Amino acid sequence: MQTLLWLTIALPLAGAVILLLGGKATNAWGHLLACAAVIGAFACGAVLFTHLLALPGEDRIVHEVLFSWVPVGVLRVDFGLQLDALSMCFVLLITGVGALIHIYSIGYMKTDPGRRRFFAYLNLFVAAMLLLVLADNYLGLYMGWEGVGLASYLLIGFWSHKPSAATAAKKAFVVNRVGDMGLAIALMVLFATLGSVTYSTVFGAVPQMTSGVLTAVGLLLLLGACGKSAQVPLQSWLGDAMEGPTPVSALIHAATMVTAGVYLIVRSGPIFTAAPAAQVAVVTVGAVTLLFGAIIGCAKDDIKKALAASTMSQIGYMVLAAGLGPAGYAVAIMHLLTHGFFKAGLFLGAGSVMHAMDDETDMRRYGGLRTLLPITFVTFGLGYLAIIGVPPFAGYFSKDAIIETALNSGGVQGWLLGGAALLGAGITAFYMTRVMLLTFFGQKRWKPDTHPHESPASMTAPMIILAVGSVGAGALLAIGSTLEHWLEPVVGSHETEHLIPAWIITVTALGVVAIGIAVAYRQYANHKVAETAPLDVSALTVAARHDLYGDAFNEAVFMRGGQELTKGLVAVDEKGVDGVTQGLALLVGRISDRLRQVQTGFARSYALSMLAGAALVVAAVLFTAWR
Repeated sequence: MQTLLWLTIALPLAGAVILLLGGKATNAWGHLLACAAVIGAFACGAVLFTHLLALPGEDRIVHEVLFSWVPVGVLRVDFGLQLDALSMCFVLLITGVGALIHIYSIGYMKTDPGRRRFFAYLNLFVAAMLLLVLADNYLGLYMGWEGVGLASYLLIGFWSHKPSAATAAKKAFVVNRVGDMGLAIALMVLFATLGSVTYSTVFGAVPQMTSGVLTAVGLLLLLGACGKSAQVPLQSWLGDAMEGPTPVSALIHAATMVTAGVYLIVRSGPIFTAAPAAQVAVVTVGAVTLLFGAIIGCAKDDIKKALAASTMSQIGYMVLAAGLGPAGYAVAIMHLLTHGFFKAGLFLGAGSVMHAMDDETDMRRYGGLRTLLPITFVTFGLGYLAIIGVPPFAGYFSKDAIIETALNSGGVQGWLLGGAALLGAGITAFYMTRVMLLTFFGQKRWKPDTHPHESPASMTAPMIILAVGSVGAGALLAIGSTLEHWLEPVVGSHETEHLIPAWIITVTALGVVAIGIAVAYRQYANHKVAETAPLDVSALTVAARHDLYGDAFNEAVFMRGGQELTKGLVAVDEKGVDGVTQGLALLVGRISDRLRQVQTGFARSYALSMLAGAALVVAAVLFTAWR
């Protein structure tokens, strides 16, 4: 089993290396090799999954140390891999959904001259994410973390000949570096405190750590999660990342990058559970972001950016649940898994629509596509029903579980968090219904030279498989608390207090969703859609169109603040450090100048100096004798 563990990462990594180093010689078959590598990784994951299933719950772990990685002084870190119930969920999601996206990309990138390089980057992305979730220590996680950041930069800016794509890639890279600093400093604090960054050592030492250290580490880990998972205040890169090819968007949003932050929080559960202040910060970030993203999604006319805002919101639900501690870890992972199916399906469906509409992304120029793109319409529609939480689709089981957990957390916090989750569900139903109506219903609004057509089988087949997951994944994971029992050895067990009967929560959530659907239907089904977005709109709509001024906030707080901090440090360096150094040099120079004047080179001057010195010595001797 240990061999299969490292092979799961090695296969896509080898695919990336071969395609990047092989160059044009691999153009003809490179995409097939990339797909085979990820499918092979999924097969390894499936075999490992069956192996874990056969073991008792407390023994479901496969651990392997490959080599001594960092033997430096007291810091000794092995390059070790660990597969348990939590990482197993991510392995199957990353490789399973990742393989479908690879297959979809065969048709989507068919005519692109850089297709071989694109598939190499996809393989690299998958390999980095697998390392992130399979490492048995924070340093290995950090290596995968940075690998994911690199791969996302390469893929978002894949069409770098477009200035917007190059800018978006740079923006994603820079914003994520802010979050990555939090993770890096957290590792330093752990090493300084414990002398180790291995999970087993860190989690075992949590009871002995002070609350100050635990809170600091928790907040730093949260900062890292905010960057990777596009949570407030580091969310601004996600919408711009849509400049990359659509399969990249699907991979980032469903199976890799944005799920990394949720994994980090859940994996670090013992730290957050012992640091209540950090937990409050986590649930606050999650609640704010789920509303933040939902509001932005209401004002986007670009289909991919509307779905990107949706991802921000849905990840907010997961972060909120993870912040509730042992009661929320399992439901956070359940929503992450169901989201992987329906969000990947929605993005691939958006790509299919773009493929049919000559890469047009503005939904105001769509309309009436349901009859011309029947497979895309049905699969996208199933994803839509899943994300808004209509039973018995996947999102109904996972999102309702988060709402229920939040409401049952008790006190004012429970009402605030549960209310935010319910409001987010209603807004989600509104903007996703808007997407459906503008894209597939109403009058045809496309250009005369556009001829919509259904996508090829290589694109529609993955969409169909993901649609099946959008329908059944929730019930499979929720009924009988299947996922909760599976994760118990890692996240612990918890007896949920049902302060509010489950049926009341369900009825309330469905009522809120129905209101969101009705409002969207009234606004967009029976009114003519303007070719361009109207200008006479509310201040909230204007703010939502500008991403609630996230860029302005980051510019004012981080960029301007960073510039002022840099100026201050430069001033300290120039006037402080350089001033002292230069002042000392000037002092020595001036003293040297004075001493240099004594050295005249004339013998009479030296004789006079010697006579004066001798006179002083004689005077001092006589004075001493006289006393």
